[in-house]
Amino acid sequence: MYGSLDISTSGMVAQRTRMQVIAANIANMNSLENTKGEYDPYRRRAAMLQPAGNPDQPQGVMVGAIDIEQDALRREYRPGHKFADADGYVMVPDIDSTTEWVNGLQASRAYEANVAAAETMKSMVAQALRLLA
Repeated sequence: MYGSLDISTSGMVAQRTRMQVIAANIANMNSLENTKGEYDPYRRRAAMLQPAGNPDQPQGVMVGAIDIEQDALRREYRPGHKFADADGYVMVPDIDSTTEWVNGLQASRAYEANVAAAETMKSMVAQALRLLA
């Protein structure tokens, strides 16, 4: 019983973390400086999910790492910008808001599915207790 709830809970935690990473990508899609004010364009991040627990039994999921995509920059022509190179180009974050939005929808639906699985398990336990009482 608790195994099923643990698995669903691990899914909810993983999807919440995934959604936080997606939100950070959207929030920083125009960030060109780090917290020290140095030129350091934000790079897209992705939550890397992996199985959690004993491989011989049903497993939950966990965030194994937050991957920073090092090549997630694109050149944008902005002559006169303080970070422009000699040709007038600035390297900016290559974050597509539509892609992030779709990823957010997927994370939201996966979270909802885990909630539904946990609610179903709780209902099954309640029914079993009524039968035993």
